[in-house]
Amino acid sequence: MKSWGEALGRSASAHFSRVGRLRRALLLLAAAACTAAALLYWRQQTDDSAHRPLHSLYANVAPQWSWICRNDRCERFLATETPILQSLPTCNMLCASTQLWPQPTGPVSLATAAAHVRSNGFSLQVVSSPSREIKEHLTDAFNLMLEDFKSLERNAGLENRRASSGAPHDVVVRVAVNGTADPRMRQETDETYKLTLRPASQTLVVDISAHSFVGARHGFETLSQLVWLDPYAASLLILEAATVEDGPRFRYRGLLLDTARNYFPVSDILRTIDAMGACKMNTFHWHVSDSQSFPLRLNSAPQLAQHGAYGPGAVYTTDDVRAIVRRARLRGIRVLIEVDAPAHVGRAWTWGPVAGLGHLAHCVEVEPWSTYCGEPPCGQLNPRNPNVYAILERVYAEIIQLTGVDDIFHLGGDEVSERCWAQHFNDTDPMDLWFDFTKRAMKALERANGGKLPELTLLWSSRLTHTPYLERLDKKHFGVQIWGSSRWPESRAVLDAGYRSILSHVDAWYLDCGFGSWRDSSDGHCGPYRSWQQIYEHRPWIEEMPGLATGVEPWRIDGGAACQWTEQLGSGGLDARVWPRTAALAERLWSDRAEGATADVYLRLDTQRTRLIAKGIHAAPLWPRWCSHNPHACL
Repeated sequence: MKSWGEALGRSASAHFSRVGRLRRALLLLAAAACTAAALLYWRQQTDDSAHRPLHSLYANVAPQWSWICRNDRCERFLATETPILQSLPTCNMLCASTQLWPQPTGPVSLATAAAHVRSNGFSLQVVSSPSREIKEHLTDAFNLMLEDFKSLERNAGLENRRASSGAPHDVVVRVAVNGTADPRMRQETDETYKLTLRPASQTLVVDISAHSFVGARHGFETLSQLVWLDPYAASLLILEAATVEDGPRFRYRGLLLDTARNYFPVSDILRTIDAMGACKMNTFHWHVSDSQSFPLRLNSAPQLAQHGAYGPGAVYTTDDVRAIVRRARLRGIRVLIEVDAPAHVGRAWTWGPVAGLGHLAHCVEVEPWSTYCGEPPCGQLNPRNPNVYAILERVYAEIIQLTGVDDIFHLGGDEVSERCWAQHFNDTDPMDLWFDFTKRAMKALERANGGKLPELTLLWSSRLTHTPYLERLDKKHFGVQIWGSSRWPESRAVLDAGYRSILSHVDAWYLDCGFGSWRDSSDGHCGPYRSWQQIYEHRPWIEEMPGLATGVEPWRIDGGAACQWTEQLGSGGLDARVWPRTAALAERLWSDRAEGATADVYLRLDTQRTRLIAKGIHAAPLWPRWCSHNPHACL
């Protein structure tokens, strides 16, 4: 029994020894498998060229939805129904559409893979610059772009959060400006640019070349649109590679804001300029005064604001103007200040007799107003008082000095009441008085501009721009901002006569239309509402001039401008009234693609609205949010 027991013990010992060796082998295999899995995971997370979904969660909240690119469009799924977890912004950027706004006019090539970046990983290298001023403007404009990126990170709580899907890439932005040494947006400014983005190890290199600061700034804007916040990845993402060649179709792309009917704080104007820059617009037409108020406090004529502003809290100081001009210049935008004259003036001009200057204006707040003007209150300048022109000269000189815009000027010049002047000057045809006023105002402008007329002086379309008066205006210096309907014969007559023109057709690009009348008497409104689709599809140079389609262009159209008159608009509603409708005009004037409001335009404009929202601009929605999640079901 003992020998059998010993044999059994030896057998059991050998058995357990084999089991131990097997267990150790299994443990080693498990460890090797774990190591391989970890290496594979690390490689997947750090492989920059992989077309991979992003699986990180943002703010520790499990996402409800995932979007997958199928058949060149993003489709929505419950996150629990798909192994791929991808946010809508990332799907939009990596799927088929370019998502750039406005659509570039030259060749575009965009990667369909993304890399992680942080705002503090961007750096600027100015490779070439024609002047120190250009270099300084490039640096400041670049920093504005970085502020936008930092704002995205702050709003998402990412400032101190480490990206959970791979180490962020550094981005080196190299800029070469080979052209004008003047950073201002001018009539002759070349706004074209070329951008390339390419990977170089753990760094991305961006090259932007342009012939002007404005062109390079447009390159910054396009670069900023290649960067987005991914809410699932806890990171900013950027396309891994891109090539864009671009330049505008029209050289004047503007927005008019009326700050006389209702006052808008400086912050509203700065925000509007930021939105314009995001859409590559280049002219902020500031209709600063009208018969209702004169809120601009000028050193050259402080009495105008003293008698014309709504109150001490509703004025723009010269420091305010400088701040607006500075922001606009860094966004590639000129500030075109219009002090309307000779009509559309009011109580601001009533201080003449007390100052010993005689009557500077007539028919101020006259009743019944509907006999003398289009809306209350009435008033227009005294064309025979030389002090009027002396004051205008000082005002014009200060405006030019404040804005730095000396190659284009807007005199106003609309809706003169012939009845008013006929009552005071019954020895002269009121139309002759109007023409004489315009000539004398031009002389005042010439003196204010250092003895040189601007290259282009704009007037509103009016009776003065009708035959036979139109032919008396020198087309070498005068241009016309055409506000009448695109179907009115007098609108076409200006173009047929060969005058340089800015189009602001009331039937397409007036943003105040469609809100009913604000007074009991007279008409007082235009309608219907101008949708962004109508604004986008308005191409009068094609609709009314078939010759242009075959390459013949007898008309001299410099561009166009949306007009936001503010009889029924205050500060709180500005953003939603203007945006994204004006963004639609921006693309029409930049790209002028033949197609209308196609599905691609809807998708890109919806993305652009998201960018505007991220900049703090309260742009109105295009459609229900469900359609943003399921766009192709709504188109």
